[in-house]
Amino acid sequence: MEPDRGDLPQGPADRGLSPIDAVEAAGALEAHRPMLLGLAYRLLGSRHDAEDVLQEAYLRWMRVDRAGVAEPRRYLSRVVTHLAIDRLRARQAAREAYVGMWLPEPVPTAPSPFGPLERAELRDSLATALLHLLERLTPPERAVYVLHTAFEMPYAEIAELLDRSAEDCRQLHHRAAMRIGRDQRRFTVDRAEQQRLLDAFIAAVDDGDLAALTDLVAAEATAWSDGGGRVRSARNPVTGVDRVTRFLLGIRAKGWPLTVHRTELNGQPAAVVVTAAGHRYALTLATADGRITDIFLVANPDKLTWAA
Repeated sequence: MEPDRGDLPQGPADRGLSPIDAVEAAGALEAHRPMLLGLAYRLLGSRHDAEDVLQEAYLRWMRVDRAGVAEPRRYLSRVVTHLAIDRLRARQAAREAYVGMWLPEPVPTAPSPFGPLERAELRDSLATALLHLLERLTPPERAVYVLHTAFEMPYAEIAELLDRSAEDCRQLHHRAAMRIGRDQRRFTVDRAEQQRLLDAFIAAVDDGDLAALTDLVAAEATAWSDGGGRVRSARNPVTGVDRVTRFLLGIRAKGWPLTVHRTELNGQPAAVVVTAAGHRYALTLATADGRITDIFLVANPDKLTWAA
């Protein structure tokens, strides 16, 4: 059984920190901030929620008796993980009221607010396709999967963070991998290939070239769109090459882009599309075997404040 968050090591609510202590405490947290933000974001799929979690972690860090904390990074990772799990559980009920499909909040990563993305595992674990797949998992499964896959944390260390046994964590990771299944291949792709497909995709939609689109899109491809009830979008996934291409050409007919800004989102080539009506869409793709398998369009303005 997981502990209440009250079981996490904490000190008095008000320790009367001196200005020097406060600066030192803030500096210690800031030193690990990119990693902690990346951890929270991968667990939640929302930069906004991740920032809230870090703020709560900061308050706890200011209250704890830091003299008894041998490894600040491990302590803070534990706090952030537990807070994110709590938020995931609370969000499951709130998600039922969300209008249409919910997609992860896109985050510009050039430069990355999550620290260097030098390892493929760190970059791939930010991909929109993977974060979307992680929504299938229970909060503990997601935590173990992210910690082990993205941060290469051994099960024994994950067990300490989650107050579980190492064998339990191993089984949670196995179940998570099974739930994600063969769809994992969609977010491990050569970046040059992904850029080529993105450029070809934008050109084909811009030209209204049905033949080119049909050649680019996989037979069982799916288009996902998130307007959050703020911008008109498909309420359900659009699946199959014929339906996807018709859906895309339908968007084009209603004012396909006034401008297209190439960028990097979630560690992968992406674009921000601005329509004639002034709506912004963050566009990312998932690809496999030289074809586009998933098209992600995020138009909810609350998730695109950075694009304004």
